[in-house]
Amino acid sequence: MQNLSPRDLADWLADPDRAKPLLLDVREPWEFALCHLPNSRHVPMGQIPARWEELNERPEGLPVVCICHHGGRSMQVAMFIERAGVEPVFNLAGGVHGWAADVDPAMPTY
Repeated sequence: MQNLSPRDLADWLADPDRAKPLLLDVREPWEFALCHLPNSRHVPMGQIPARWEELNERPEGLPVVCICHHGGRSMQVAMFIERAGVEPVFNLAGGVHGWAADVDPAMPTY
């Protein structure tokens, strides 16, 4: 599992020559409703084990970027899914708060 800065993720998403990763937002529903990155898949952290098959339905080798508020919960999920055999896996360091601060100042914060 690697940490990925908000700026590095923004550059990745803007690069037309790179395959887009699966953006896995693991926050609670109220947090996701407040703000999220476009095209994120919302699976709250507590539902990851029960929805494991759904997460495995991605193209083989498609990178997964785990996202939460500041990066702590997403780091735990990233380590969990990496131990389960998913790769490559990244954690968005700073989470959506870091994204709002470094990439999109119009994004609501909490």
